[in-house]
Amino acid sequence: MTTHATERRHDQRPGSGQTRGRGIASRVLLLSVTALVACATGVAGTLLFQRTTAPDTSAVDAQAAGLAEDLRGDLNAGFYSGGGTYGGQFTEGTLVARVETHGGALLSAGAAQGGPGGTVHTAEVMLGLFPPSSGTVAANAYPVRCYRYTFGVGTYSVKQSVTSCPATRTDGRPGSLAAQMGALLTRQPTGPHAYRQTATSGYAHTPQGALDFLKDKHLVAAGDAVTVVSGTAAGDGVYVLALRINGACQYLRMDSTPTSARLIPMWTAPAVEQEPCTVKRAVAATELYGIDPAKAG
Repeated sequence: MTTHATERRHDQRPGSGQTRGRGIASRVLLLSVTALVACATGVAGTLLFQRTTAPDTSAVDAQAAGLAEDLRGDLNAGFYSGGGTYGGQFTEGTLVARVETHGGALLSAGAAQGGPGGTVHTAEVMLGLFPPSSGTVAANAYPVRCYRYTFGVGTYSVKQSVTSCPATRTDGRPGSLAAQMGALLTRQPTGPHAYRQTATSGYAHTPQGALDFLKDKHLVAAGDAVTVVSGTAAGDGVYVLALRINGACQYLRMDSTPTSARLIPMWTAPAVEQEPCTVKRAVAATELYGIDPAKAG
């Protein structure tokens, strides 16, 4: 089931509500050129350059630290959140939006039982795909770098470490993962409200209801090709879909409760889940992070 949205596009950064200062058009152009060059020349020249110049990683490390701080804010629930933007439960969509704000892409996400502390979430990200929105950074001072984040339910549970970037693409094709991620970021929905907290109540939990929601709420814009892969009920009034928008796998979480207005309902699937793009994986990704302030005391 494929449709094309017909809404007018605005240059507004979704997710955290920040304005896209550079504009999505310039970012898409930059990422497109980066991906084409990387695909054409490979990574040999880049590796040689970095070996001989020992690039300064401080700029991208600062982005990684900023991401950790944002995540701590998102986990700051209850009294200390002050009723503001931060604090409370959030979806994997918030994590994806934060990563992109800091110049990167989510490679993988998972969870495991962490003993007495409960569930420990892990996210591996690639940063350095595009530079900070302010200031000037030399090319050799902003290399692509990968990081691992682990967190539970509290602000101080967030841990950050550097990890090796995967040596191959997640789709098994030749070329670098950085080029694949750069190309992925150019194929996202162009709607002005993508990656923004949006209520999903009031729409039928069907593929057509999902398409109506995407268009009515401006999560997609004119020219975005939307294909519903599959959808299923996930319990507690939640309906989950795996979609392909402009060829990229997206997950959509539709929640019939009023609290859905606090959540980012749609996000780009992690890199390792782009190829399969199954509703089973989408359901696994819909677990809410953090603590509901109303229940935090």
